[in-house]
Amino acid sequence: MKVFRTLGIAVLALLVCGSIAIAQEPFTPGTWTAITNAPPSAVAHPMLLSDGSVLINSFYFETHADPWYRLVPDSTGSYLNGTWVDAGTLPSGYNPLYFGSQVLPLGTTYVTVMGGEYNNGSAVWSNLAAYYNPVTNKWGKLPIPSGWTTIGDAQSIMLPTGDLMQANCCTTQEAIMTVSAGKPVWTATGTGKFDINDEEGWTLLPTGNVLTVDAYVGAYDATGMNSELYTTSAGTWASAGSTVVQLWDSSAACGGEDEASYEVGPAVLLPNGTVFATGANRCAAGHTSIYSPSAGTWTAGPNFPNGDDIADGPAALLPDGNVLVDTSKGIFNTGSTFYEFDGTKFNATNGPPNASIDSSYVGEFVVLPTGQILFTDFSSDVEIYTPAGTACSGCAPTITTVASTLTHGSKNNKISGTQLNGMSQGATYGDDNQMDTNFPIVRIVDSAGAVVYCRTHGWTPAVQTGSKVVSAEFDIPSTIATGSATIYVVANGIPSAGVAVTID
Repeated sequence: MKVFRTLGIAVLALLVCGSIAIAQEPFTPGTWTAITNAPPSAVAHPMLLSDGSVLINSFYFETHADPWYRLVPDSTGSYLNGTWVDAGTLPSGYNPLYFGSQVLPLGTTYVTVMGGEYNNGSAVWSNLAAYYNPVTNKWGKLPIPSGWTTIGDAQSIMLPTGDLMQANCCTTQEAIMTVSAGKPVWTATGTGKFDINDEEGWTLLPTGNVLTVDAYVGAYDATGMNSELYTTSAGTWASAGSTVVQLWDSSAACGGEDEASYEVGPAVLLPNGTVFATGANRCAAGHTSIYSPSAGTWTAGPNFPNGDDIADGPAALLPDGNVLVDTSKGIFNTGSTFYEFDGTKFNATNGPPNASIDSSYVGEFVVLPTGQILFTDFSSDVEIYTPAGTACSGCAPTITTVASTLTHGSKNNKISGTQLNGMSQGATYGDDNQMDTNFPIVRIVDSAGAVVYCRTHGWTPAVQTGSKVVSAEFDIPSTIATGSATIYVVANGIPSAGVAVTID
């Protein structure tokens, strides 16, 4: 299974080197636009940082100290016209592909990179780890949970406690990282897990618990349809019921000798509180299923059109509540088709230039503060999808409290409001990649008309916090113009109403 995916990457590299509205009718497809300034090399795995920049790593898939970059929007807030700046390299000997990653809400909003399905171009199920400090622009080694010999491409998530939970790809193990006196401490968690973590993804629910669809790696049941729920307060797993239709890819679905890939598609929390889970079952019409946390039950969703599925691949919640998905036929075959799921059906939308030679697994999304979706595919053609819809009703964050006078260059300014974390984790891939954006972005339009992003920290990881007032802190760049300004908070690409402030 992994061999086919690796070959696909190599070929591509050579070729390109509560009722909230979900749907908007009639459907109008979005548009794709290549960024003006191409990155210095082929890139993959974009992550939005809390200062509004996009952290992204270069891609060579060989023994190489791959550089990382940040895409910084221009003074109008445009990512299409953004510029690339150097973001250093990982510690010597660590150059992973497909790994766990998160943005932590610490004062400098560290980024973690854990494991890797590959390291320096070789399949190793790496147990190495690193962290990035965006303030110093430096990487360092990160300790791993005691006794773990593998992490691989396993999933990770930020819990409502503010702590990181990381899975071990090849066992049922999970561990939680807390930071004490500036040092990471790992504690085992997750008793009761049914199957190993490999190929599964995690979806954060409004309750603070975590949903997963079992991928049945190791053939626990050739036609299994179990899902599981991690209860954060107890640190335990239990069944979340049958998905009704099989979402993971098995040889049994093909009626015989085909080797199972065990892949399963991404799952996205929708604004109405349900979870839309996608399938990779190549011989079962590309199933999907919808989970209701309030009822604790699953309902079969629509099948993907035209025999498409998502055997590894991205999905992203758009501001209007639709879900953008990147699909292809079968397992790791080329030819991608993009759809927007409107809560009822799939609407075919436009594809980026490389769609005809891409498979879904090479695609990655990240939700930008502009409401656009940044897309990478292991090439130097970075594209931005601009959806046609407008923000769904009731989805915008609000500012309830912020100082009327703010000082340029100041740190730890407090901002409070509702729904600062957004309606979901934003974009998701499942295992292999995490690019969560369920944290507040503070944007100021200063007296010169420039769009200035302020680094945020100290938020509580969450989704769909409703009318509850939550808080975060933000640091104001010293380069901001003084005088009258307007401040916004953005969550999952949806801005709040502006609040007038003075920058002194």
